[in-house]
Amino acid sequence: MKLDSLNLLNYRNISSLKINPCSEINIIYGENAQGKTNILEAIWMLSGSKSFRGAKDCELVKFDAEKSEIDAEFTAQGREQTINLYIETNRTGMLNGADLSPISGLSENFQAIVFSPNHLTLITDGPQARRKFIDNAISQIMPRYSAVIREYNRALKQRNAVLRDIRWHSDLLDMIDVFEDRISHYGAKIMRLRDKYINKLSGYAEEIYDGISSMAEKICIKYSPQTICENLSSENDIYIKLKESFKNSRDEDINNGTTSVGPHRDDISIDINELSARIYGSQGQQRSAAIALKLAEASIIKEAFGEQPIALLDDVMSELDENRQDYILNHIKNWQVFITCCDLSQVLRMSDGNRYKISDGHLID
Repeated sequence: MKLDSLNLLNYRNISSLKINPCSEINIIYGENAQGKTNILEAIWMLSGSKSFRGAKDCELVKFDAEKSEIDAEFTAQGREQTINLYIETNRTGMLNGADLSPISGLSENFQAIVFSPNHLTLITDGPQARRKFIDNAISQIMPRYSAVIREYNRALKQRNAVLRDIRWHSDLLDMIDVFEDRISHYGAKIMRLRDKYINKLSGYAEEIYDGISSMAEKICIKYSPQTICENLSSENDIYIKLKESFKNSRDEDINNGTTSVGPHRDDISIDINELSARIYGSQGQQRSAAIALKLAEASIIKEAFGEQPIALLDDVMSELDENRQDYILNHIKNWQVFITCCDLSQVLRMSDGNRYKISDGHLID
């Protein structure tokens, strides 16, 4: 996988910018708030995903413009390809000159991973951050998974609405059975795929963490479903267990007006030497664990598509000591990599690749 050219028009603070990156390491440097991360974000958008910074599509358009455009030429699957993205209140696009819908379908053609300091929340925050990471990661290699999540959330919202009204309208009791059946159906698919993905992710992450850490430490990553099911490889077994759990919790859920069980409450446990990395991990351990998760995600993408994903590293290297920097650079050797930094001297030893200075949204020669 290689990005051959990137052309941005009215994207955030960038009026117009074009780069032709090299096939290895590309360093984007400059002062804070000049547009470095905007370039990485634009590359990430080519994968069909939403902004890794949590921005809405309309927020990606330059303040005084009606729409923004991202045009890219890239090489994948042994051939040259093109992507044209148009962003207004939402995104539309073309792949190799043909209209594309949905945009999430780009993940089958353009693969990337991104790591920024904000990804430390994978370790330090609550379960929601880890669920989001896993669900987004699965969606990258299986776009239809996003539809399963949407259907689950729709049925969950409907059950919650019935829970709030049922005490005044007892005739709604029949409807709750329908919604619980739908939640169990989609929930079983979610739990099975999460368990399968995390088992694979854990194997890669253990090896990577061992290389990053300078200590004799072991990381362990496991799926921690709130609704316990002994056989997570059987979708039918999970479905039966979920239906039972929803029924058993119904009285309590009616009192609280919300659904207390299900995969929307699940977590992923991340332990270092059998202790919770979130609670007991040092900053160095937590950072190393987060990097291991993201690099493991890249390994799964390569396994799924046969293409090495592009690596986007946003202001990460300055946070690491030289040993960890060297391991990461050795691990991503022969990848196409984009690294942002403020101080070019911090990364001069890393590569003879391309360097781009960005100031106020402009490329400085």
